[in-house]
Amino acid sequence: MQENLLGLVEQAGVVGAGGAGFPTHVKLKAQADTVIINGAECEPLLRVDQQLMALQAGDLLDALDLLVEQVGASQGVVALKEHYHAAVEALERELSRHPGLRVHRMGAFYPAGDEQVIVYEVTGRVVPEGGIPLNVGVVVSNVETALNVLAAVRDQTPVIEKYVTLTGAVRTPKTVKVPLGITVAEALALAGGPTVEHYEVINGGPMMGRVVSTGSAITKTTKGLIVVPEGHALLQSLNRPVPRMLQDARVACMQCSLCSEVCPRGLLGHRIQPHKMMRLAAYGTLCDPEYTPMNAFLCCGCRLCEYACVMGLQPWKMNGMLKGEMGKKGVRNALHNQPEAAAPFRQYKRYPVHKLIHQLGLDAYDVPAPMEDSSRDYQMVTLPLSQGVGASAQPVVRAGDRVEKGALIAVAPEGKLGANLHASIAGKVTAVTEREITIQQ
Repeated sequence: MQENLLGLVEQAGVVGAGGAGFPTHVKLKAQADTVIINGAECEPLLRVDQQLMALQAGDLLDALDLLVEQVGASQGVVALKEHYHAAVEALERELSRHPGLRVHRMGAFYPAGDEQVIVYEVTGRVVPEGGIPLNVGVVVSNVETALNVLAAVRDQTPVIEKYVTLTGAVRTPKTVKVPLGITVAEALALAGGPTVEHYEVINGGPMMGRVVSTGSAITKTTKGLIVVPEGHALLQSLNRPVPRMLQDARVACMQCSLCSEVCPRGLLGHRIQPHKMMRLAAYGTLCDPEYTPMNAFLCCGCRLCEYACVMGLQPWKMNGMLKGEMGKKGVRNALHNQPEAAAPFRQYKRYPVHKLIHQLGLDAYDVPAPMEDSSRDYQMVTLPLSQGVGASAQPVVRAGDRVEKGALIAVAPEGKLGANLHASIAGKVTAVTEREITIQQ
């Protein structure tokens, strides 16, 4: 059963659907004592996972049973925020059929869905610096990823569609399932399109998402699309250039350490103190022999430090810049300390998600985005060959070939980390490049 599951998941091209995109068949080769379904929906405004849990609770628990058996775990846990009432009720109705599984309710704080945070919340174990949950015997899976595993095993269904929340300045916020490879503009049209003339689109959440063009493609890792009016403070933050960030840090950082007080990885006992990193801009030194630019590798990029800062500074961007520069020079993270315990008073320093939404200026968009049937025909899709962690898939079709929906069109390179890719519509392959495959009906 176990080898068959891995093969089916690999064939189906399943990757982490929450945004990371790590090939799932590789993750499931591990042995662990605990499997956690991450239903905390880390980012504000996104609604995919909470609705899938409410609508497909039985299937999700069936999927969790498969994952528990696959990795040899003794327990499986669905972790979600306690105010996801419909999801909690649906899951608890189904639990009697699944001995060994349980539901863990979490508070409404950010970033509850960070995998290291959720491991600590559920098990009390601290993942080491630069580590992964497996280092403490845990495998974490996103809700949609687990359902894709079930579909691959039960029905041999490949990943050709994606659930996406469409929200922000759109006429009708909603959550839909769409074929991979349609454009952002086509997806937004399902929500009635933008309500403002000038806007930008964030792919992902407001905290860790990125600004994308309306012509870019929906991929296996697209979780949400947020339309934000031009000039919004969120866009000013995301688009602030690094030189401006450094200048702001140089003149305005007062070393209050509020950023370090709320840093989620610091609160797990990791040796990261964002306020010390900001000293580089003002003094050209960290002023601490035990703290070096290497500590930037411990930043998870959650951006919470910016919203704890009374001056609106961006320690996360400083860390990102340093990680990029060190990476160019071949420097890798050498910090792997195992904290003995999380920081004292951690539970009192968790950042309320509704406070964060208010600070982001997104109160008006914190509205339901109900899941709706979005079935419609699309005449063309453009499928990027890279849709997750690892090497790009290698095409096995040529321009002029006709393919059926679900047909294999590109495979992970042999011996390398990667994932297969399948046709999301039936039609004719009209273009094959080093980066993408286009199919038209």
